[in-house]
Amino acid sequence: MANELKPIRTEADYEKALAEVERLWGAKSGTPKGDRLDVLATLIDAYEAEHYPMDPPDPVEAIKFRMEQQGLSRKDLEPLIGTRTRVAEVLNRKRSLSISMIRRLHEHLGISAEVLIRPSRTENAA
Repeated sequence: MANELKPIRTEADYEKALAEVERLWGAKSGTPKGDRLDVLATLIDAYEAEHYPMDPPDPVEAIKFRMEQQGLSRKDLEPLIGTRTRVAEVLNRKRSLSISMIRRLHEHLGISAEVLIRPSRTENAA
């Protein structure tokens, strides 16, 4: 534990940091080991954000995920999206979300407007 903490610059540094976090896992907060664990976690987060950025979820995937979480059916989306056909078109990526649909989905399902406003995956490919 005497070795000095330094930025994670390489994949090897990253692997070493992950291994040390595994060894320190469960250390009490406020102890030297706990403090080291906190600092390592922060360094790992910074490295991962730079080297393994995550794209925000696809809007259709976000809607389907929220439906699954809340046990909603396609019929439950009709007041937010429109007719049964319109819901099917959106979920099958045949139709983009309109601003009013985005507002209602955000307001009623709590899905981030930033996620909903993104083009869906098939639109990206076009």
